[in-house]
Order: sequence, then C-alpha cells, then structure tokens
Amino acid sequence: MFDDIYFHNTLSNHKERFTPQAAERVTLYVCGPTVYGPVHVGNARPAVVFDMLFRLLRRQYGVAAVRYARNITDIDDKIIAAAAINNEPPATLAARWHKDYHLNMQALSVLPPTDEPCATDYLPQMLAMIETLVQKKHAYEVEGHVLFHVSSYANHGVLSNRCREDMLAGARVEVAPYKRDPADFVLWKPSPPEAPGWDSPWGRGRPGWHIECSAMAAACLGKCIDIHGGGQDLIFPHHENEIAQSCCVHDTDLFARYWLHNGHVNIAGEKMSKSIGNVRLLGEALRQFPGEAVRYALLSAHYRSPLNWTSRLLEDAKSSLDRLYRALPADNGEAADSSEMPPPFVSALADDLNTPLAFSVLHDYAHTAQQSPPSSPVRQQLKAAGRFLGFFNMNAEEWFHADLSAVKLSTADIEMLVARRQEARVGRDFSGADRIRSELAEKGVILEDAAGGTTWRRK
Repeated sequence: MFDDIYFHNTLSNHKERFTPQAAERVTLYVCGPTVYGPVHVGNARPAVVFDMLFRLLRRQYGVAAVRYARNITDIDDKIIAAAAINNEPPATLAARWHKDYHLNMQALSVLPPTDEPCATDYLPQMLAMIETLVQKKHAYEVEGHVLFHVSSYANHGVLSNRCREDMLAGARVEVAPYKRDPADFVLWKPSPPEAPGWDSPWGRGRPGWHIECSAMAAACLGKCIDIHGGGQDLIFPHHENEIAQSCCVHDTDLFARYWLHNGHVNIAGEKMSKSIGNVRLLGEALRQFPGEAVRYALLSAHYRSPLNWTSRLLEDAKSSLDRLYRALPADNGEAADSSEMPPPFVSALADDLNTPLAFSVLHDYAHTAQQSPPSSPVRQQLKAAGRFLGFFNMNAEEWFHADLSAVKLSTADIEMLVARRQEARVGRDFSGADRIRSELAEKGVILEDAAGGTTWRRK
C-alpha cells in the first residue's frame, strides 16, 4: 500500500492527492475504441497507460475494490461506412474488430477491465437519459434529431477551459438550420432504412457518440465516478459534452472527480492521424517485436507527454528488456509478490504514473542484481517490479530464443489479416494489400483471389 497517490487532474490543471469517494469501491472509466478497423498505436497507448493505473489502484485498495469500465463503441458512422465498403452487416464488422482488439490487448499484457460495456447493449439507458434531458429543457427534438442545448448548462467548457468562441472554433460543428445554437450537439439522430436503427419516441434512429459514454459510465459505475481517462484529443468536445449531459441528467455538480489524459502519439514530429496518412498499426509492431517490447515502448514516455513512435524506439525497448531479463533469477516461473517492489519504484508510480522514472529504478536494480548472488533479494525485487509493469511473462531462455517468424498464425489471425487486406484493396491501398499478402506467405499462408472473394490455405 502507498502512503499517497498523486495525479495531474485536467479539471483543475494541478497535481492533486487522489482520494476516492469510498475506499471500498474505487471507480475508473476510460473511453475505449470504436471498432471499425485494425488497432493502431494511438488506440494502444491509452489501453496500456490506464492498465497501469488499474494495476496501481488495485494494489492500493485491493483487487475487489476497484471497478474499471472501458467501453466499446460498436455503433458509429465509421462502422457503418466501413461495413458498406465490405458489403457486410455493421454488427459483423464491429464484432470482428472487437475480437481483434482483444487479441492485441492480450499481446500487450493488458488486464481485462472489470466491465467492458458495448454501446448497443445500453440503448435503453441512453433513451432514458435523453428523455430526461428533454423533460428538463436541456435538450430539444427537431426533424427527428434530439440535440443538447449547450446554453442551458452554465459550466460548459469547465474541463477544456475554453470560452464559447474557442469551443466553436475548435469543434467540428455541424452547420444545421434546425439547431437553436451552433454549439448544440446530437444526442439522437434518424437512421435511413439501410442503416442500423432503433425505435425511440423521436422515430427510428441511433444515439450520438457522447451520450453513449455517459449512459455506460452511469450504468456501470454510478452518477459520479472517481476517475475518467482517455486521450488528450477527447477533452473537447467529447469529455466536455459528457460532463454537460451527465451533470444535467443527474443534477450533480461533478461527473468525474479526477480527469486523466494521455498525450498524442507522434510520427516524425506530427500527431498520428488518418487524415495525414501516417497511422501505424499495432499489428505491424507486434509482428516485428515481442508484445512486452511494444508495451515497454508505449510506457517509455510519461503518459501526459507526446510519444514519438519510431523503429528506434522499439529497438531500444527490446534492448532494455534484454538487459532486465539477464538480471532475473534463474527461475522466473514463480509469481512475484508486489510487496517486494523497491520503494523508489513504488514512489515513482505513485507520483502521477511516472513510468520513465520507474524504468530508471528498474535498471538500477538490474545493474545491482547482476553483481549479486543468484538468490539475492534484489533479484526478487526486480522481478516483482517488472511483473507489476506487465513484463517478465517468460523466463530468460524463452525470451532470448523467441522466434517471431516461427509463430504459427491461428485461423482467427489469418481471417483478420485477410479482412484487412480486402479493406486495403477497396481503399486502393495496393501496397498495403501486397504487404499483408507477403506477411501471410512468410507464415506459410497462401491467398487465392477469385471472383467470389479471397480464400486461403496453409502450405
């Protein structure tokens, strides 16, 4: 147990001592992925960062006391568009990429959250919230849309610390003549016959993105949660809008007491973005480096700082883990007791999840361990700290003799790659499609394209 844990709270823009509402029930909500395509490094960073927070909270308050909900957005315009390209039902596409996300999280040693709510399972809660907002005059219906009336909530902008003019400039405001105010955002929108939709008091339609998270967070964790996390790009408008609608529907002053946001992933100095075309898929990294090395790279910068993603970063992460594995006890099979972790290591994590400092402590202990007898307590401390970070899932011999090229792909892995290749071809990314074909061929999988689609077989 730590004496104190401190986090930088986006809401106050200060580092604060963390005090949960109740030590026997600590609540954490993190915005998860929209499952319309393969996992990229930008999806992976918050998953790994908040996995470390989850581990820290469980050590402090006990495994049973911490409730962590990380949602899955499985209905969204991006999912509908991707499914149309593939000529498949949106639910089928979402289920496939949801499964792919799980496989990638397992490769990164990310613990399963306590709850993983899917948006389509919480439509009744969303509809109830929207109806309440309409009744309280915080929302209005027009032309089959229901919109949140931003001017009805005086504290809109409290998280991003933006004035109205800045918020309008910074948001992708949909220009619509039926809006009372340009800043008003969608809670419910009509669905055409060919798109997924659900019955509602306002006609057949589907929810807006913001209301999904508010409904799932309340259903899983309650009206006011301890910590809300996500990427910096979600502060505005997503998290700002979550606060507005949640506080209005529940008549509360706070939706979440502490807000934590991880920094962007940068490629060659620019934020990774599909609009720029510099997205890096997680699967590409995992086919070249062990999952532990990729996890190490994702934690190598402080979570609030930008992370510059390069091949050198991954190579350095693998080399760093090589040094740590050499210092482990000969038998790394036994579970490590987290109470044996070095005090400076614990202090680093308790100070706003300072993983770079924790890594530094780890390497200091590894250096001492290599100069100590095999049974030295310092080696056990090293193992305990590394296991807490999600490393040391194999012994040294397995680590140094692991051959990634020899890993046999499962049927699910192959079908996932075939689907990715088809999406690349439809999007005219022929070099990407060829790269996937080559990767499969290296693993002994042959693709055969025909008029009816693509089939595969093992050599």
